[in-house]
Amino acid sequence: MPNSAPHPDTPGGDGTERAAAAATCAAPQATDLRPFMAAFPSGVTVVTALDTGGLPRGMTCSSMTSVALDPPTLVVCLRTASPTLQALLEQGQFAVNLLHEQARATSDLFASGAPDRFDRVGWRLPLGASGPHLTSSAHAIADCTVVKTAAFGDHTAVFAQARRVSVHPTIRPLLYGLRRYAEWSAAASGPPPAALPLPPRPAPAEGAARVRS
Repeated sequence: MPNSAPHPDTPGGDGTERAAAAATCAAPQATDLRPFMAAFPSGVTVVTALDTGGLPRGMTCSSMTSVALDPPTLVVCLRTASPTLQALLEQGQFAVNLLHEQARATSDLFASGAPDRFDRVGWRLPLGASGPHLTSSAHAIADCTVVKTAAFGDHTAVFAQARRVSVHPTIRPLLYGLRRYAEWSAAASGPPPAALPLPPRPAPAEGAARVRS
């Protein structure tokens, strides 16, 4: 009679190993969200703030969107371990710089973590600013006050109320998607989409009253 392994539920059965193997097979695999988000092109922002010592801090951030118009509120998602996040939480305020289409180098610089990044770009701190304004790289800037934060995983969402905004309407934004940059001028140079035909008006139901004009 051939040898056979004992049933895991019987004395001497290796139920522990079988249960461990089943748990391993059932464990969900972590989903890599990066390809999905790369397929969602967006503008490019640099979030800036001053730390308690008055030193400028900043990082490139592609996770930014509006939350409400009244009060004017937006949210940025920053890496929790970032010194920029620490600075804006300490000060309770920050600036959002929307980069123009010629500012690819600035985006790469503030994504690199280079300690001398503010020595390599033009910026200033106007009266009442919530953080450094990247005057040579931004086409729009919002000065914001922190309202609420929510930490999740390795990032922290910062909800903030925009106190004032400045926009240069003739300067075009920088775009980023599929791990590549694009210029708004080039993206908008194609023809506008064709107007969609209006759906046919439904016929009146049988027996319905007709209104004469």
